[in-house]
Amino acid sequence: MLTKKDLEKLADLSRMKIEEGEEEKLLHDLGGVLAHFEELKELPTDDVEPMNGGTSSLNVWRNDETTGALDGEAAKKEFPETKDGYLKVPAVFDASAD
Repeated sequence: MLTKKDLEKLADLSRMKIEEGEEEKLLHDLGGVLAHFEELKELPTDDVEPMNGGTSSLNVWRNDETTGALDGEAAKKEFPETKDGYLKVPAVFDASAD
């Protein structure tokens, strides 16, 4: 059973401010959550294998494979815009903003 002192400690740890008059409702709600976990403790789980992620698939990604890389000049030809031998990309930051 949670007390107001427990609730104050939890609020302090979570940096929450509890408004005046909310304590009783929060104590009731938290008590319900904890009661649910107490019910779950009674379930027989000896034959249940642990899960992670809700699936038995371990690795569904393809293996990395190296392929031929473009040389610099070929890459520049494939890029939409270049300037002075460099790849030109749209500005990310506004240079006029200080």
